[in-house]
Amino acid sequence: MMNVLRLTVLCSALAAAGCGGDDVDSDEAARAAYIGLDGAVEKALGLGMDGFNAATSANIPPQMTTGDVTGTLTVSGQVDSGASDNKEMRLLLDLAEYRDEVPGSDLVVRYDTMEAAQPMLDISLRGLPSATFTGTLTGTFYMEGDIEGAVNLSLTLEGMTEPNPDATDNIRRVVGTTHVTGTATSSYGTFNVDVTI
Repeated sequence: MMNVLRLTVLCSALAAAGCGGDDVDSDEAARAAYIGLDGAVEKALGLGMDGFNAATSANIPPQMTTGDVTGTLTVSGQVDSGASDNKEMRLLLDLAEYRDEVPGSDLVVRYDTMEAAQPMLDISLRGLPSATFTGTLTGTFYMEGDIEGAVNLSLTLEGMTEPNPDATDNIRRVVGTTHVTGTATSSYGTFNVDVTI
């Protein structure tokens, strides 16, 4: 979680013209602002499925993992209860000093989120356990490092789940079937997202 002082510094960085160093190309920075989160999106989906499997009520037990380099990602939230083959999940993402390597870039970018306004990952599952799912991921992530400020994600997700052969009555995401589209908007510009994970 970010403290008030840190949030003030990050918000001030967003307001400052040029936010990053003078030698950072704006196109590269706009791309890096999202690419640094690409792995977190995939991990959040996995943690959401883990929470779905672990839920004994509407509340999902918080699920946590680490960034490839530093920091943590925690997913919490709710899932519809009952025996229906169709479920809705409403998840919140909490990043603290989160950093993955940025493929194709030497930029170092770390991400935090605000406790009072955590990004939201909403997922609609249809036909469990071998389900199709659609979803959205929206919210603001705060960057520090070689580029600073805020990046706002507005993403749409479509994919599939399957029974987990290693755990009875559990599901998992089918890797390679999730199509992610949308935008990542920062002071450096808008990066158009179109990836399959």
